Amino acid sequence: MLQELFSNEIGLLSVFTIGFVVVMAIFLPIYFSKKINEDVQNDQK
Repeated sequence: MLQELFSNEIGLLSVFTIGFVVVMAIFLPIYFSKKINEDVQNDQK
């Protein structure tokens, strides 16, 4: 099954899509929380 996943175009596209979604799910909350904290610090000044 893994051989099929990594050997054809559709399988590779699926792997890259899943990886991209996972990276976005990690990156976006970190990015937004940093921006929110910067906003809060700027408002306190």
